[in-house]
Amino acid sequence: MADNKEILVGKIVAPQGIRGEVRVQTYTQTPSDLKTLKVYSDKLSARMFHFVRALPSSSVIIARIDGVNDRNAAELLRNTELFIKRTDLPDLKEGEYYQADLIGMRVVRDGITIGLVDNIQNYGAGDILELDNGDMIAFNSVDVDLENKVIHQKS
Repeated sequence: MADNKEILVGKIVAPQGIRGEVRVQTYTQTPSDLKTLKVYSDKLSARMFHFVRALPSSSVIIARIDGVNDRNAAELLRNTELFIKRTDLPDLKEGEYYQADLIGMRVVRDGITIGLVDNIQNYGAGDILELDNGDMIAFNSVDVDLENKVIHQKS
């Protein structure tokens, strides 16, 4: 994958309290991953993002942003998407993949291309690859070839 690729890791969804903290919907494996990642957004410019705490049993965290000191300023950041650079992600073990690396890959079944990965969903029973043609296939029924950017669906 391209090393300069941006990875969406969360979105500010609401202010939290009156001191300028914000609620962030995280898209990372665990919400506390945002403690160690260097998060940025065009809307935040050079302001620093600080993890405050995770909410129990939730993918939402509370964060503080330098210079945002009241609820009104926090409200202006609603729907701000938060990114990291691909190069800031840790290396993965064999057989693990970042979802961002799978987007756009060709999916092949019995030697025939059936679509391109457009999105990845998870409704609680495991990851599902959503293809550009509307089809959906279970991620646990595939073999991934990152080098050739092909996903082979097992028969």
